[in-house]
Amino acid sequence: MTHRQRQALETRRLIVDAARKLFLQRGYAATTVEAIAEEAGVAVSTVYAIFRNKRAILKEIRMAWHERTHAREINQDAARQPDPVQRLEMVAHASRRQWELGASLVAIYQGAAAADQEAAAELEEALRGRRETLGQVVEGMKDALRPELDVARAAAILPALCRAEIYRELVDESGWSPDEYETWLAGALKEQLLARR
Repeated sequence: MTHRQRQALETRRLIVDAARKLFLQRGYAATTVEAIAEEAGVAVSTVYAIFRNKRAILKEIRMAWHERTHAREINQDAARQPDPVQRLEMVAHASRRQWELGASLVAIYQGAAAADQEAAAELEEALRGRRETLGQVVEGMKDALRPELDVARAAAILPALCRAEIYRELVDESGWSPDEYETWLAGALKEQLLARR
């Protein structure tokens, strides 16, 4: 990588970090590209040259979050895991990583969705993809489900228990550690979804 390429990557990172900070502090709608440029210490024209608009910066923040958490890959691996107990433990771990490294991103996206139709569509697409992956986890363990549960009902329960709001309530508000959250979630998923052995 050349010096110029390293500088370009660093500038991109500065812009993304500045935007994330301001989106959290002020909200997506109230944060201007000018404010992001000032916070990042770059020219407004640089922000536009790299990202074109705020929504592109928001998408970059989401992509970086996915790369850091690997939650999507963990859930996909869980869908291929033959043991239903291990499946749900993997989902609990993915949920913990997802929210430990970015529960605040959900709040940013919800604010953006309220102000920007295309951001709302991106959020819905991301949530739909998550529901589909978690649905595959449930589909592959239908024989292990509680007798009163069908796949559709189980596929509704799984993402409901894995919501960011629950993580924030237990960890951020009630002082649980991420480890305690993961242990609780794994237990709750098994209790709610699996037939007694």
